[in-house]
Amino acid sequence: MDPSLSEFDSFVRTRTAALLRSAYLLTGDQHLAEDLVQSALARTHRSWSRLHHSGNAEAYTRKTMYHLQVSWWRRRRVPESMPGDLPEPRGGDSGLDHAQQTSLRLTLRAALAKLSPKQRAVLVLRFFEDRTEAEAAELLGVTVGTVKSQTAKSLAKLRAVAPELAELYVLEGSTR
Repeated sequence: MDPSLSEFDSFVRTRTAALLRSAYLLTGDQHLAEDLVQSALARTHRSWSRLHHSGNAEAYTRKTMYHLQVSWWRRRRVPESMPGDLPEPRGGDSGLDHAQQTSLRLTLRAALAKLSPKQRAVLVLRFFEDRTEAEAAELLGVTVGTVKSQTAKSLAKLRAVAPELAELYVLEGSTR
């Protein structure tokens, strides 16, 4: 097997779970998330010869995912549902028992479903991916002001539709 193909195969095996978590948060659907990751990995594969030497393969793949998702929003407006399960990160104990984790997951899922795709993407980039406003703006192809306003609107909407998230966060934060 070609060494660069072996490296790409290793990259896919080790990073797919993390990419799927981000894609799920962006799309709100497990199957769409899988499609998004597959499309991004296909583009990464085409550019692998220049990416594997620079060490920027994951950054390239994530940026490709965000760009593809924005393109998909612009092409079609389909009613959204969130039937899939959010992939859980491996390891780490959040300090919550199983019932609290399930309650948090279901509440968060329902709250995120009430956000627009752009609002959800901004929250994923800012808080799940821990990106700066400038990085989120660049990845989404919008201005920093748009990221700021969408973040504020998204958080206000989350507070309105799911005030219990604040209580669960306080519970989780107090156990750490």
